[in-house]
Amino acid sequence: MADDQINIDDVNPSEGLTTAEVKRQVDDGYKNTEPKPLTKSVKQILVENVFTLFNVINVVLGILVFYTGSYINMLFLVIAIANTAIGIFQEIRSKRQVDKMALLSQSKVKVRRNGENELIQPDQIVLGDIIELDRGDQVPVDGVIKETKGIEVDESQITGESSPIEKNDGDQVTSGSFLVSGKAFMLATKVGDETFVNTITNQAKTDKSKNSVLISLIKKIIKILTIIIIPLGIALFVSRLMHGVSVNNAILGTVAAMIGMIPEGLVLLTSVTLAISAYHLAKKRVLVRDLSSIETLARVNTICLDKTGTITSGELKFNKLIKEAPHYDDQQIAAIMGSLVNEIDDNNETASALKDHFTDHPYSATKIVPFSSARKWSGAELDDKGKYVFGAPQFILNLNDQQQKEVQHYAEQGFRVIALAKVDQLNEDRISGSELIALILITDVIRPNASDTLQYFYNQGVDLKVISGDDPVTVSSIAKRVGIRNYSDYVDMTTVGDDANYQDLVKKYVVFGRVKPDQKQRLIKALQENGRTVAMTGDGVNDLLALKQSDCGIAMASGSESVKSIADFVIIDSNFDALIKVLNEGRRVINNIDSIACLYLIKTMFSVMLSVIFLFFARNYPFQPIQLTPINDLMVGIPSFLLALEPNYRALKDKFVSNIYEISLPAALSVVFYILVIGVIGDILGLYTSITSSLSVLITGVICWLALIMVCRPFNRYKLLIVILSMTLFLSVFIFLGKIFSLVTIFTWSVGGIGLLLALTTDFSFVGIQKCVNLIRHQFFNK
Repeated sequence: MADDQINIDDVNPSEGLTTAEVKRQVDDGYKNTEPKPLTKSVKQILVENVFTLFNVINVVLGILVFYTGSYINMLFLVIAIANTAIGIFQEIRSKRQVDKMALLSQSKVKVRRNGENELIQPDQIVLGDIIELDRGDQVPVDGVIKETKGIEVDESQITGESSPIEKNDGDQVTSGSFLVSGKAFMLATKVGDETFVNTITNQAKTDKSKNSVLISLIKKIIKILTIIIIPLGIALFVSRLMHGVSVNNAILGTVAAMIGMIPEGLVLLTSVTLAISAYHLAKKRVLVRDLSSIETLARVNTICLDKTGTITSGELKFNKLIKEAPHYDDQQIAAIMGSLVNEIDDNNETASALKDHFTDHPYSATKIVPFSSARKWSGAELDDKGKYVFGAPQFILNLNDQQQKEVQHYAEQGFRVIALAKVDQLNEDRISGSELIALILITDVIRPNASDTLQYFYNQGVDLKVISGDDPVTVSSIAKRVGIRNYSDYVDMTTVGDDANYQDLVKKYVVFGRVKPDQKQRLIKALQENGRTVAMTGDGVNDLLALKQSDCGIAMASGSESVKSIADFVIIDSNFDALIKVLNEGRRVINNIDSIACLYLIKTMFSVMLSVIFLFFARNYPFQPIQLTPINDLMVGIPSFLLALEPNYRALKDKFVSNIYEISLPAALSVVFYILVIGVIGDILGLYTSITSSLSVLITGVICWLALIMVCRPFNRYKLLIVILSMTLFLSVFIFLGKIFSLVTIFTWSVGGIGLLLALTTDFSFVGIQKCVNLIRHQFFNK
């Protein structure tokens, strides 16, 4: 050890490090690392948006077009660059807002420096810091316990073992674990990259698989197209040359075909829409930890609510003390309770409410057992006064019939009932010889908007379950007050055996009381096994296992750091009604993309079909690259982006696949049919290629417009404006910008006249082909 290096073993727990010592540790590099960011870096966003397979293909195609000298046909590169720029802008904007919310949601660490408590960010911890840990805190760095009256640590995120481990002075604690009970002062012995959580990151967190149905489908489409595009493009080019088409025309036709096959707008739209949603939620003070969680939440049909902190504000108030032992007076009981709650010094809501009321603190504790969610009680041995515990009556007493009726009576009125008892034996795993001294009534403060929020979920077809560690009668009473349906269907989980059928339990009951953490997890899993997509809300360490198990975990920012670290969403202001915003945003994204994705696949499908057909035709491909731009942007790109922003909060119907059969495939077949008809008409009438290609663009645009109309139904003013605007702009291209896009004017009989006659038949043909597709689908695929 160097002479000027700090010996951390000599740090006084009551004083901590001095400012000078902290600076020396920072200068020497003994400082904790910043937490892993939730969002990608700006560099990652740039790389992932710029260096994509489709962009590489576009660049190669652009070089080929440049070779032909037809520079106007390189306009598709400008569109591709614009799309990429839009994607980068939206992702960076979303990143900045999400990062801001992540900073707000991050719990600070309490350290002892210069003899005083300070709140600092986790990355400001230095080697030798004295850190104060309370129940629910996640251990930020590796360390050793210096002072405690008894704590229990859950190391399941590291070891996989869910049973809490008791820790005392001198015991090691590992980063990534968290306190389930008690309070302690810890000396930081490892920081930065040397901590366990940083060296074995994959073991410190349990990642959940997301139910990203839509994203998975899009990835499958892209994977298939990746396999098809390049070999089909090469085959088409060789075919053009073999059929005597000039090299330049062969290049332009092949480039047009390959551009048509790329649904790059669909990929962009999905990523941008999700990024915009994360941005909107962040503006509403909801932190999104994973973009795919937005889709997962949209598919949720069951929400499991933890009563405390969700339905109720988490604030508890003392209401009344009922003396049960005649040889104790009110002053003695107040002294015992005040000493218990202050010596045990738990930081949960119940303890806080009791501390506020019982301020007398005459006795010291020689031994304490801190509260844990599994035990449902805490206790201490007070000087020579004896051993006392307080907690859930059912867990610390063998209640007689009269006592059971009394506890039931108060619970039915919505009170949380706490029993104070004297015991003969006090250990972490059991107590014995309990004598009831008093019952203490505590009231929950219900959130003012809870009823309206819950009713909204019911209206949206979402089932609600209440899972709580409190007395089921009390929870049922509160559930009744906030409008939970079937609130009387409740069960005390202490009466449920380990071999119980949990799938039947979740079908039968709505309110679950006296639930232990592992039971919460089993209840969530049972719902999933019953085919439900489950979201879980919570804020305490007793919710941790359930949040991990759920398809979508939602934590309140007022909750423990360990819970927020594994939740998919963190509600910064802990406002329960923010859940409506989260659910709506998810549904808006998926409903809109579900509807409009089929527009992108029309171009992909007809381009693949035409490429295969023109392998055998001794004529030019019907489009040039520049001619696809009005179709891509005015009939698909701009309308779809505007539609993606529309409020659409209905329950999901998963129309992605059905819309391919109902809209994309019939539209693509219609385009192919009319292009072949236009080719025949051109041969019969001896029309120039410029005329037939312009007709092909016009009719393809009309068919895509019909598909847009189908997607927009039922109409509202916003959708009607989009439909009218898209066709107006499309026709304006022919009228005012025809030369730029290699189109001839529509004010001739060959384009305007023939085009009008063909356009009038497109709706009839589209519907006819649609019926044929559906008939074949039902006949051969039985769908």
